[in-house]
Amino acid sequence: MRRLQLLVPALWLAGFVALPLLVVLLLSIAQPGPGVPPFLLPFAWDGGLVLRPNWEPFGLLVADDYYVSAFLQSLWVAGGTAGLCLLLGFPMALGIARAKPHWRAPLLMAVLLPFWTGFLPRVGAWIGLLRDEGWVNGVLRGLGWIDAPLPLLYSDLALFLGMVHAYLPFAVLPLYASLSRLDLTLEEAASDLGATPATVFRTITLPLAAPGALAAFLLVFIPAAGEYVIPELLGPPEALLVGRALWQEFFQNRDWPVAAALAVALLAMLILPIRLFQRLEARR
Repeated sequence: MRRLQLLVPALWLAGFVALPLLVVLLLSIAQPGPGVPPFLLPFAWDGGLVLRPNWEPFGLLVADDYYVSAFLQSLWVAGGTAGLCLLLGFPMALGIARAKPHWRAPLLMAVLLPFWTGFLPRVGAWIGLLRDEGWVNGVLRGLGWIDAPLPLLYSDLALFLGMVHAYLPFAVLPLYASLSRLDLTLEEAASDLGATPATVFRTITLPLAAPGALAAFLLVFIPAAGEYVIPELLGPPEALLVGRALWQEFFQNRDWPVAAALAVALLAMLILPIRLFQRLEARR
């Protein structure tokens, strides 16, 4: 009976995770071709089925500064987004954890409220706020603080505003889960011994919440590294990230092997933080 129970999730993972990953791996070592689809499978028949991989797409990712820059910028944007979410999410999670029990559920619901709206409408709202004729510039001009509209849209500011808004709940929830389990008697004992609130926070609260903070950072960093929609709609044109490079190779250049190689390289880059997050969750 137990084997039958495990068979269903195993088939699910094989069909929707392992098989698509295998297809992407084979596509990344395929030969580009002029047909539809625009690639040739890396197989040949020579008295038997022989695998003849094409490693040029991976060599191109290493040799071309265009792709190296895309990976470096993706790491920068993902790290910056995760750091900002951690800075904003920690006081929010701490406030929810220290609130009265009957207030915690409504506050958590307020954190999750953006998920009740579609992803694209939320990005569209930022476009409406930050464009030259948007509300932000309108308010600033109405107050007399500026004469000409500020170039807020399609900037690094707009990019990080959209990224943090989209991924902030991913940081607040694990932080709240970690902070809500802290033993408050330790902080009370430190206060009774003369420690200031800042010292209590630095020596007790922050170290005990460090595993949750690291989990929150990774939970934001991992999906943000491959984000495509927000940088495309809000970010500056020169913000070349892996998601944008992958889309260009797949749809514009129609070089599917290079696009698949980008996807495989991105997955390989994220294996270490994914494994680290899994180990943290297992310990918790």
